[in-house]
Amino acid sequence: MFIEKRADRRRKKEREGSYTFWDFVFDVLLYIPELIFLPFRLVFYLLRLLARSIFDGI
Repeated sequence: MFIEKRADRRRKKEREGSYTFWDFVFDVLLYIPELIFLPFRLVFYLLRLLARSIFDGI
């Protein structure tokens, strides 16, 4: 949700030509936590899917 709003704001600034270096730095800093937690989130969802498929099949 927050990331989508930030992406819309970034696109608007790029179109207007007011997208600066510091905007880029803040975008990178906001995406770092997403990139760190993404593998853990994917593993969690994969394990959850496997557990549901195994236990629902019994």
